[in-house]
Amino acid sequence: MASGQTAGPVDRPLEFIGSSKDDLSSFPLEVKFVTGYALRQIQQGKDHPDAKRMKGSLRDVIEVSVRDDSGDRTFRTTCTTTIGDVVYVLHAFQKKAKSGIATPKSDLDLIERRLKAAQKHYEEHFAKKK
Repeated sequence: MASGQTAGPVDRPLEFIGSSKDDLSSFPLEVKFVTGYALRQIQQGKDHPDAKRMKGSLRDVIEVSVRDDSGDRTFRTTCTTTIGDVVYVLHAFQKKAKSGIATPKSDLDLIERRLKAAQKHYEEHFAKKK
């Protein structure tokens, strides 16, 4: 490290559950840039203006919501930071509901299933062996 430089925050590991990585990869370029930056901020324990906690039983999930350049389409990526020191990306999807801002129930159910899968993944790959 050069003189005068300080080490930046340590990034937490980033893991993708299910098809979330491929789904995120299919987003428009401008959405991928914003979402990627938001995930990097989350890895470093920082806030991002497009990242908000979900409510209810999914309060441990952070949702990054980004509109494309046309402003007509919204893309959402969900992750959690509550399982060990890993950031798990749970789901990435285009919001298709015609009215309201609520996340469709089918997507909420998938997020819940993937949250459980992330917990299992952590236990199998990161938890200390006894």
